[in-house]
Amino acid sequence: MANRNMQQATMQSSNSPQPERTDSPAQSPVNKDSPAAPQQQQRQSPAAEGAEEGEGVEEGRAEMTLDITSFRKPGEKTFTQRSRLYIGNLPLDVPEEEFKHIFAKYGNISEVFINRDRGFGFVRLETRMLAEIAVAELDGTVLKNRPIRVSFATHTAALTVRNLLPAVTNELLEEAFSQFGPVERAVVVTDDRGRPTGRAIVEFANKMAARKALECCTEGALLLTTTPCPAIVEPSEHFDDQDGQPEKSLQKSAAYYKEREQMPHFAQPGTFEFEYSSRWKALHEMEKQQRDQVDKNIKEAKEKLEAELEAAKHEHQLMLMRQDLMRRQEELRRLEELRNQELQRRKQIEMRHEDERRRREEEMMRHREQEDLRRHPDGFKPNYNVRLVSCLQ
Repeated sequence: MANRNMQQATMQSSNSPQPERTDSPAQSPVNKDSPAAPQQQQRQSPAAEGAEEGEGVEEGRAEMTLDITSFRKPGEKTFTQRSRLYIGNLPLDVPEEEFKHIFAKYGNISEVFINRDRGFGFVRLETRMLAEIAVAELDGTVLKNRPIRVSFATHTAALTVRNLLPAVTNELLEEAFSQFGPVERAVVVTDDRGRPTGRAIVEFANKMAARKALECCTEGALLLTTTPCPAIVEPSEHFDDQDGQPEKSLQKSAAYYKEREQMPHFAQPGTFEFEYSSRWKALHEMEKQQRDQVDKNIKEAKEKLEAELEAAKHEHQLMLMRQDLMRRQEELRRLEELRNQELQRRKQIEMRHEDERRRREEEMMRHREQEDLRRHPDGFKPNYNVRLVSCLQ
């Protein structure tokens, strides 16, 4: 923008009429041998040095180039809604190519939208830093005799997450909310000492993912850690703390001129202004006290809930231990029953084997007796029982 102003000033100075030069003693040629010559040379030497330095600066400016990749932080996601710009007060007949050419020096562009009926548009740059540079350089510039308004567009897919425990980090937050859709940024808000405040900002790539996360977390309870402390998800509120409300953007109505009749001043004691100013301050103090009391009550309720939660956790752990003990006892009883059943089955098998063995022995004895009877029908009958017992021994 500064270069552009310099170029405009140079063009104006070149087109403006130059005064005629007249001969004067100060401009008349001076003899080198005269005493005034060294003084004139000394007076001209600083100007010549300044001209040489100016030429060096111009050459440096002409040779200076910017590396777009240097404006990207390590791990930063590109073409997010944080780098989306709103351009207002556009000429109704601005062509899209000229609109793109305005932002061409700031790198690649992924989104271009122009509403010619209402004179505004949107553009999305690669990184947040490039978008900030574009806002700083282009806001207020003139395009076809109209000063355009360049600012950051409202993030329509951002959510505020509250009721977070100190163990929650940016990475854990992004991992938890990625189940609803692509997350562009997840940041746990900290105070000036780096301590977590219990709040966070989650920015999705599209509205559908943000709506899904809001509905699921409102209807259910999303737990980010072991402690059953659900994350409270709400739509994010957007505030402009960069540009604010400049004088040029305020509509000059009758109420404006009435309020601006007096300059900023202190109300004098005993006056009408001082009386109602005191009443306003008293109302503000009452609001502050009530808010402090509400905050105190909420803090006490949270401490009570945390104590009840800790006691309930111990009771729950005891109940789980009892259930586990009962389960183990039941398992042992079942194993004992299975062991007894196995022993009984083995005993029955042994008894069946013993009965089978005895039956085979009896069959063998009867078979031998029959053989002996056939061989010695009237003779000696040996005692096979004794012989069998001796063999068995």
